[in-house]
Amino acid sequence: MKVSLSWLREYIPVDMDVVELAERLTMAGLEVDSVEDRYAWLNTVRVGRVLSVDPHPRADKLKLCRVDAGDRTVQVVCGAPNVAPGMTAPLALPGTVFPGGKLLEKGMIRGEASEGMLCSEAELELGIDAGGIMTLNDRQEAPAVGAPLPEALRLSDASLEIDLTPNRPDCLSVMGVAREIGFFQHRKITRPEIRLPRGEGDIRERTSVAIAAPEHCPRYAARLIEGIQVRPSPFWLQDRLLSVGLRPINNIVDITNFVMMETGQPLHAFDFDQLSGHRIVVRTAAEGETFTTLDGKERALTDAMLMICDGERPVAVGGVMGGLNSEIEAGTTRVLIESAYFSPTSIRRTAKTLGLGTDASHRFERGVDPEGTVAALDRAAQLMLETGGGTLISGVIDERPIRVGNAAIDLSIQALNRHLGTGLSRDAVAGMLGAIEFTATPLSEDLLRVLPPSFRVDIFRPEDLMEEVARLSGYNSIPVTFPRLPAEGVQFDPRIVLRNRVKDLMVACGFAEAINYSFVDEASCDKLRLKPDDQRRRLLHILNPLTEEQSVMRTSLVPGLLAGVSRNLSQQNRDLKLFEVGMSFLSNGQDRLPDEVEIAAGVWTGARSKASWFTLEAACDFYDLKGVVESLLSGLGVSDVRVTAAEDHACDYTRPGHTAVIDAGGVRLGILGELHPEAMKNFGLRQTAFIFELNLDLLRPLFSETKQARPMPKFPPTDRDITLIVDRPVEAGAVVAAVLAAREPLVEEAFLFDVYDGEKMPEGKKSVSIRIVYRSPSETLEDEVVSPVHEKISAVLMRTFHATFPA
Repeated sequence: MKVSLSWLREYIPVDMDVVELAERLTMAGLEVDSVEDRYAWLNTVRVGRVLSVDPHPRADKLKLCRVDAGDRTVQVVCGAPNVAPGMTAPLALPGTVFPGGKLLEKGMIRGEASEGMLCSEAELELGIDAGGIMTLNDRQEAPAVGAPLPEALRLSDASLEIDLTPNRPDCLSVMGVAREIGFFQHRKITRPEIRLPRGEGDIRERTSVAIAAPEHCPRYAARLIEGIQVRPSPFWLQDRLLSVGLRPINNIVDITNFVMMETGQPLHAFDFDQLSGHRIVVRTAAEGETFTTLDGKERALTDAMLMICDGERPVAVGGVMGGLNSEIEAGTTRVLIESAYFSPTSIRRTAKTLGLGTDASHRFERGVDPEGTVAALDRAAQLMLETGGGTLISGVIDERPIRVGNAAIDLSIQALNRHLGTGLSRDAVAGMLGAIEFTATPLSEDLLRVLPPSFRVDIFRPEDLMEEVARLSGYNSIPVTFPRLPAEGVQFDPRIVLRNRVKDLMVACGFAEAINYSFVDEASCDKLRLKPDDQRRRLLHILNPLTEEQSVMRTSLVPGLLAGVSRNLSQQNRDLKLFEVGMSFLSNGQDRLPDEVEIAAGVWTGARSKASWFTLEAACDFYDLKGVVESLLSGLGVSDVRVTAAEDHACDYTRPGHTAVIDAGGVRLGILGELHPEAMKNFGLRQTAFIFELNLDLLRPLFSETKQARPMPKFPPTDRDITLIVDRPVEAGAVVAAVLAAREPLVEEAFLFDVYDGEKMPEGKKSVSIRIVYRSPSETLEDEVVSPVHEKISAVLMRTFHATFPA
């Protein structure tokens, strides 16, 4: 919204400078984006004195003028009939940019140099005379030659560009901004006096208005003027429109724009003689109907769009733009003036659908004053009679099938002070609201009943009134307070902590995170070879799936990971380490929420490491992924982890004999293994893949963020090996666990370093080699100390596993 200081001063005296005014408006909620002097462009226009005038040697109607520009003499080619020696006139120098965007440059006109331009009033937008050069000779004080024109004529008028929020349509007018200035200057605005002459006849005998869509148009008012003349607007009217960025057209159209900018009420003027039946019908359009608007474009309409029609056809898109078939023309003599209140929702929908935003729709879709309809109509009629003559037809048509207005709001002063952090009294709040034309009636010591003025269409709730009080009392006056925060640290959700920790550890192991849709193909369970009674067949169907391949909620993360592997293999990316952390969904029926289980899953396929000069490329295997899982659980602080061979049918989508279950603290956490060949075929995989799944909901109680530290050991370790011949079914992990279970104080670590079951082994036997690391925190260990402990552990292993030593 652009307003000029000179226009504002017609309604209220402005006692402060423009910088302070801009600051006060901004703090009142009307942010001023920029302040410019609308005459600043005239600084390159100087006061020039014509020294001589000679005929142009090659053009009868042009003259060569020597003009004193103050600091130099320039030659100007001019065709004005009134140019004469001794004349003082505005001289535009090269570099001047005129309002239309034209840049003045030095040039050659009919072979003669022209170094400037002598200007008329109209060219400088300082008047309407375009027939000759503007003369400055008749000024009481002779302007100094060479002085900038704004300085010589004392031209200054600040223009303020205000960035309004959508809830302040009352300030989409000069009077609306003047009301805001009036508050902090403690003055009331002076409204223009409206006096209409006595009319002739009766408007209802000449025209009528019928509202067939009252929900779109609650109010429609009209006046009729006959015998009017369409002519250029007087200078004062043109100047007002130019000051806010509007271009003058003619007196009738300019008056509608002037009143809109003055009051915020958009108006429209129809050529009454072009209205079929000399009547107005307000209705919605027929679906598929077309209409040509004033910009010459044909618009396709829908049945939700409001149209202003005559007796036969549409003549305007209600609240947006008029039509070519009823526009004001040079020969128009009878004018029907429209002033209406349209539903903001209806206008907003129409303007967006048509892609047609106008000054009128901008105001209507935010809400205009429903009580200002007739006042704006009378103001326009008065100005049209003054500028175009004619006769006013008596009476006004004011159809109002639905009354729109504000309701009273009860405001608690205690609640207001609690929300704003202020200590305002009831009377102080009532005084502030009264200063902006709210009616505040005390009901008790704490309660005010407030009736907003009709032009404040944005006030509905007590919170709206609190916002008004906050801005009126001054945001800077609200005391600064800080929330009382507890001294202890914030505890993060354990689920988020675990989830992020799992992701960090998997990335540290060289895996890349995959993020898949939670929707999968209904056939995914069949592709995984799940048994009919597997709970992962509890599928929750999507009512409106994006595709058939995303028709159910996933019950496992494995299908998404394998689909990702398949896509990568098709692009020749053969070495893949992917993981995903996410929810699986087990249905409890289509009308009930599913059970959600958080899962971490990973897949490894391809090479363990790339080939290089010092090593050959080797394919990954079961134990590579087992090591990743053990590192993950170790990093999570999970103790007592056991990875044991699974029964042949423990997992349907892994290969029997190549599958392990993962336990910790007696809880089955998940499964690990080589992908079953049939599952590989179902998912289009052409190379072996290894996969794991962990139930994070079961893992969460075992996860610990507590970190323990112990001093670095001062004394060196020593290690001893044990090689045992045991039955082939005995797991090497059980042997290592037995060593640690002995709980010998000197045992620091035990791990498997070799298994042999070759042809030299007896039938059904294998060799298992364990390395035990010993260390003392207080001394360097000698053989006589380690040997008895080692022999004791060896004896325990021999008894426990019925083992023998190699021969």
